[in-house]
Amino acid sequence: METNERKAWESFKLVFTSFLGNKKDRNYKYIVEEMIKNFKILGCSMILKVHFLDSHLGYFPENLGAVSEEQGERFHQDIKEMERRYQGKWNVSMISDYCLML
Repeated sequence: METNERKAWESFKLVFTSFLGNKKDRNYKYIVEEMIKNFKILGCSMILKVHFLDSHLGYFPENLGAVSEEQGERFHQDIKEMERRYQGKWNVSMISDYCLML
């Protein structure tokens, strides 16, 4: 994985754990902005869902990790489909596919 790809992947994981989890990091706005910047460096277009995330950060509740059992099961089904599609290989479109599923 190249340096810019690694930065994009690491920033995505940081958003996932520091913003989309059970508790928002106090620097969550900076973390999301860094992820978007890293994806732009890769040449990724901002899809509508990521634009919504970027434009409405203040409206998200503190605890995004509190999901129902039904939502959790859907997440696992989506991840299983991604694993099948990419078969353990990483590529740039995998991240965009995941973001589209959100």
